[in-house]
Amino acid sequence: MSGSDSKLPEKPQSGEVAAFLKKLAETPVPRASGERGRLLFGLDATASRQPSWDRAMHLQAEMFSEAARLGGLDIQLAYYRGFGEFKATGWLSDSDALLRRMTGVSCLGGRTQIGRLLAHALAETRTRKVNAVVFVGDAMEEAADKLCHRAGELGMLGVPLFIFHERGERNAAECFRQMAKLSGGAYCRFDAGSARELRDLLRAVAVFATGGPLALADFGKRAGGSVLQLTTQLKR
Repeated sequence: MSGSDSKLPEKPQSGEVAAFLKKLAETPVPRASGERGRLLFGLDATASRQPSWDRAMHLQAEMFSEAARLGGLDIQLAYYRGFGEFKATGWLSDSDALLRRMTGVSCLGGRTQIGRLLAHALAETRTRKVNAVVFVGDAMEEAADKLCHRAGELGMLGVPLFIFHERGERNAAECFRQMAKLSGGAYCRFDAGSARELRDLLRAVAVFATGGPLALADFGKRAGGSVLQLTTQLKR
């Protein structure tokens, strides 16, 4: 949680969303044919996120539903909150089981533990390849250099970090952008007015982790609207 009132403009600009989707399309997804994709989904569950928690649950549920429709994707939920509490589920292919775990999580005041989340992601992918890491949070209260170093380590292992930044607090935004870049991933901010955009972007990441750029292009055709307009402009 953070007490800073310095914020970037809240609503994502179309150029930022287009850049996010372009980065997704250009990011390789190296894995053997027939192997299931693995997506690690990390959440900041500290008290500052409580006002948006219910909405986040709904949006994330739609992401998992899209992933389940495609098949071929295992998801792990990891979150931090309170006084040093950090938990992670096993790797789950059943979206209903994952949603039950997620909806059982509540917010609790405490400091951010992004470094711990990244260390966990590194350990997981060294055991078996993780195709992408999603992080949803609003604040950063740790040493930026250390976080960027760990993000770079993920990048060296071919694990892109996709960061969804709620409300866009300025200091956190600067660090999050660097982390995404160093890992080979992407950054996008969101707020209460961009729920639909966030939903589609989360679903896009799930599609990407499952099937890579070609699956993402197909998703754009099915989703229509702004997602279709953006994805038709992407490099194949």
